Amino acid sequence: MSSAKVTLGETGLQATIQTANHVIYADEPIDDGGTDTGPSPTEMAMGALGACIAMTMRLYAERKGWALEGVEIELSFERFSGKDYEGHAGDDRYVHEIRKAITLHGPLTDEQRNRIKEIGAKCPVHRLIATPSYFVDQAIAEDQAESESSDN
Repeated sequence: MSSAKVTLGETGLQATIQTANHVIYADEPIDDGGTDTGPSPTEMAMGALGACIAMTMRLYAERKGWALEGVEIELSFERFSGKDYEGHAGDDRYVHEIRKAITLHGPLTDEQRNRIKEIGAKCPVHRLIATPSYFVDQAIAEDQAESESSDN
């Protein structure tokens, strides 16, 4: 299981993200009320997706013994009205379209390139975004949270 703890102070939008071994900062651009001390949460999401796809591609190519010399992925997303998005049959208010431009470097055949891209689309973050996810909220009282943090 992967996890992260996010802390937002009394003022500003800079969030401190703590994982098992790392501390990362997220913020919003100055024009959006932040201080631009880190990537925005959506930039981080796109970066996490791209990193996961690239790593999955590399691991697959190495396992196959294919000469993948590098990967470049450019990602962007746009939000559309669900009712206006062509091909969407659900009743969702919004639909997000994620665009990927992938460049694979190295002496690979077209068949190898296609297979590597196919496998990249099966990375854990891609699956997290593309398949249904359910949020389970756990209510923690403020005094309980303070007591738990002082125990650590």
